[in-house]
Amino acid sequence: MLGHETAPVTAGTAGAAGRDEVFQVEGHGIDPIPEGERHGGAKDLFWLWFGSNLTFTYVINGALAVAFGLSFWQATAVVVLGGLSFFAISAAGLSGVRTGTATLVISRAAFGVRGNWPAGLLNWVVSIGYTIVNTVVGTLALEALLAELGWSGGRLPRALALAVTLTLTFAVALWGHATVQWAERWMAYALAAGFAALLVFVLPGADTAAPAAAPGPSGWSLAFVVMLAGPFSYVPMPADYTRYLPRTTSLTALTWSGGLGGLVASVALGVAGVAAATQTDMTDAVAGTSELLPGWFQPLFLALVLGGSITNSIITLYSSSLNLQVLGIPWSRARAIVISAVVTAAGSLGALFLTDFTTSLLSFLSLLIIVFAPWGGVFLADMVLRRCTYDSAALHAGERGAYWYRAGWHPAGLAALLAGMLFAALTCDSALWTGPLVAPLGGADLSLLGAAVSAAVYVLLARRTARPVPA
Repeated sequence: MLGHETAPVTAGTAGAAGRDEVFQVEGHGIDPIPEGERHGGAKDLFWLWFGSNLTFTYVINGALAVAFGLSFWQATAVVVLGGLSFFAISAAGLSGVRTGTATLVISRAAFGVRGNWPAGLLNWVVSIGYTIVNTVVGTLALEALLAELGWSGGRLPRALALAVTLTLTFAVALWGHATVQWAERWMAYALAAGFAALLVFVLPGADTAAPAAAPGPSGWSLAFVVMLAGPFSYVPMPADYTRYLPRTTSLTALTWSGGLGGLVASVALGVAGVAAATQTDMTDAVAGTSELLPGWFQPLFLALVLGGSITNSIITLYSSSLNLQVLGIPWSRARAIVISAVVTAAGSLGALFLTDFTTSLLSFLSLLIIVFAPWGGVFLADMVLRRCTYDSAALHAGERGAYWYRAGWHPAGLAALLAGMLFAALTCDSALWTGPLVAPLGGADLSLLGAAVSAAVYVLLARRTARPVPA
């Protein structure tokens, strides 16, 4: 199965070719988008990354930075530095412009067709995990909103809230690329207005005085890990949303548009979380933030939490369907997404009605930084070495193509990945694993530097194999 292109254009895809329209099921999957069907501009990426990151998660992240011992201004600095990483994520979308295909197809160049498969599987697990978490958060927010409106008690309101949240997420992701971009833009308008009001209520009361004790290495490193984990989780996705852009789209325009979108959204909400944490207990972030808001704004606040959960779930669910095609599911993207939706629904049902595994799931997902920071380092280093030029046909050619390397594995990419993973594992401080070097480092978590380690090793090993494709 791994020796050949695993997601050919089906009859249904061919019939829909050329149609990437709002409320029309997208026909393309990981097959390359022909030049004649490319459309849109770099400015579309601003709304995609802005809308999808208007999520309450960043409020929680900002609050955690204060919980780790940072002052208002220290935590704000970390929030801003974390937001700046979206410029690298956005720049990685140039690979989609050049090849017309998804990120996890392009990464075959760095790891080989077979070597790319394990990370693809883990990425699908992570995508579904975060979609479940967002779905649970959105469901609970909608349930609380229904209670505000006078309907509470029993399991029916929660079941209805779950059904609504899943339906809104699944419908948009099922329709595909054009509808995803349209929904992110229009939901961003409403969410931006609501979160701007939230900032007005929360910021004036912030305690900007420094804490009595300066934060140690552990506090700083944990804050950076929390802030950068979100942007890093997008590394396997940017080309998914740029593959329809014309080949003439410039790297500068691409980088600034998407980078600004992610930066503005994440920084605004991160600072709101920092400000809230200096005023109240944010152990339960939704309840803590609610205490700082006027009563009349409570229903709107819950709607913001719901909307942010949906905008973020939409892009992770959509990318998961492309991910399944990369893994070898011989279905169209629209059919493959049903698998992701069913697993998401089952996980959400379990979390909401059977047992509370959300905390365990989050701990597991946080541990995967050991894999995805080094993976991102190799992928981005490969892009730079190749100057973002690829043999598009070879990416889909399996063992007949240039990216088959040795029996489907690229030794340089895999060695670099393992080196970065080893460093990340030794320096990781998570709920499920503490590396042996954490204590000697004064409690600092340096797992994100696994990306730098893997990138450096890859550059050393792949200078001859990862070369630009002649024009």
